Amino acid sequence: MNTQVINQVKQYMAQRAIFIVLILLVIGIAIADPHFLAFSTLRDILQQSSTRAIIALGAAFILVTGGVDLSAGRVVGLTAVVSASMLQIDEYANRFFPDLPHLWVGLPIVIGIIAGLAVGLVNGIIVAKLHVPPFIATLGTMVAVYGLNSIYFDTEPNQSQPIGGLRSDFTVIGSGYIDLGGGYSIPYIVLIAIGVALICWVVFNKTRLGKNMYAIGGNIQAAHVSGIHVARNLISLYAIAGALYGLGGVLEAARTGGATNNYGNMYELDAIAACVVGGVSTAGGIGTVPGVMAGVLIFGVINYGLTFIGVSPYWQLIIKGLIIVAAVAFDIRKYMAKK
Repeated sequence: MNTQVINQVKQYMAQRAIFIVLILLVIGIAIADPHFLAFSTLRDILQQSSTRAIIALGAAFILVTGGVDLSAGRVVGLTAVVSASMLQIDEYANRFFPDLPHLWVGLPIVIGIIAGLAVGLVNGIIVAKLHVPPFIATLGTMVAVYGLNSIYFDTEPNQSQPIGGLRSDFTVIGSGYIDLGGGYSIPYIVLIAIGVALICWVVFNKTRLGKNMYAIGGNIQAAHVSGIHVARNLISLYAIAGALYGLGGVLEAARTGGATNNYGNMYELDAIAACVVGGVSTAGGIGTVPGVMAGVLIFGVINYGLTFIGVSPYWQLIIKGLIIVAAVAFDIRKYMAKK
C-alpha cells in the first residue's frame, strides 16, 4: 500500500513538475527579496512575457507535430517593422512613408499578421509538399525573411534607421492597461495573450485539427493510414504558427514603441525552450497550452526575478541553460520509458 501511495505521489509530481518548479522559483526569489511578491512585479512579468507567450504558442503547434520552426524570431522582426512603418505620427521627422495618409490602426496590424501567416504557409508547403525536413526548411526561410526584412528596412528614406514615433493609438495596445483601482491594473497586452491562449486551448483540445496535430506528432505513418490528410493539416498548422508570430511581432512593436530589422532575434530559441520546459515533447505528439504558458512564465520569472535580486546576466544564462537541458533530459526519459 505504501509503495502504491509513493508511486501515485511520484506520478502526480511528474505531471505537475513544471508548476512546482515555477512555485519554487517564486518562493526562492521572494525569500531573497520579499518585494518581489508585490502586485506590480507580477504585472510587469506578465506584460513582458505576453508577446513571448504568443510566439511560444505558435512554436508549440509545430513541435507537437514533431517538427521545429526556426523562422519565428525573424517573422517577429518582419511583422514588427511592417506594422510600425505604417503607424508613425505625422509630425515625426524621419517617417518611413512620408506621404502615407492616416490609416485605421487595425489595418497595419492585420497586414502584419497576414505577413506572418504567409511565411507560415511557405514553411508548411516546403515541409508538407517538398518533404524538406522542418529544421532545414525553416532555417532557409529564417535567413530569407531576415534578408527580405533588411531590404525593406533599408529602403529610402529610412535607410536602416530605427523606426520610432509610433502613434499612441497603437502603442497603447502594448503599454495601456485597465485600471482596477487601489493601485491594481491589468495591461491590455496580457488580456490579449490570455485570449490567444484560450483560443489555442480550444484548437488543441476541441477541434479536428488539434486531434490530427497530435496524431501526426505521435506517428505520422499511422496518421496517413487512418485517413488524415497530413499535408493539408501541416500547411494549416504552419500557417497558424506564422500568424501567431506575426501577432507577436506587432504587439512587440506596440509594447516597445519602435522596431528594427533585428527585432525578434533568437526569439525562436526562447519559444522552443519555453515549450520544452513546459512539457511539449521534442519527439512530438505531446504538449499542452497550460504547460507552454507555465514554461514562458518560468523564463519570465528567471529574467525578471534574478535581475530583481541582482544576479549577474551571465549566471542567468547558465541557470536557463541548465533548466533547458534538465527539461529535455526528463522528456527523453519519459519517452524512453513509454517505449
